[in-house]
Amino acid sequence: MKSHLRLILAASLLFVPFSAIADVVWPALYLETRLFSWWAIGVGLLAEYLFVRWLFQQSIQRSVGATVAAKTISSVVGVLLIPIAGILWEIFPGSIYMHLLKWGTFNPITWTATFVLACLINAGIESLVYRNIFKLLVQRQELFWIFIANAVSVGLAFVTLFVVPVEL
Repeated sequence: MKSHLRLILAASLLFVPFSAIADVVWPALYLETRLFSWWAIGVGLLAEYLFVRWLFQQSIQRSVGATVAAKTISSVVGVLLIPIAGILWEIFPGSIYMHLLKWGTFNPITWTATFVLACLINAGIESLVYRNIFKLLVQRQELFWIFIANAVSVGLAFVTLFVVPVEL
């Protein structure tokens, strides 16, 4: 098929009515709202700073710089990746076990997966920042502790979802 015909076909799909629901949410979107609150960012920076200072034995200034850079980059990238990871979880394996157990989206397994995925995504991005920008040695043990540091801030944001629920 010629390229201009493909373009016309693709453009014509814009006029096909598709059923859409604009108010679809999943746990990763709820968590995202709390991860970007001022207190979660503050707690995350403090927790991460303490871990970075301890793990890499850097000066105060270098630890602050590395922490702020890593948190900034992981926030910018994570704002996209965390909800995407959440929706991918909903598709698989979520759709399978939710169907079998007759559960909806907001269930204990999905909430746990959302927490773990958020921590993994943030820890992965931050470890890349430490390794590639600050030339710090990040191996399994350091990655584990970066994950734990993220679990502190993500965990606090996560708990507040149940203490002070998101109002839509």
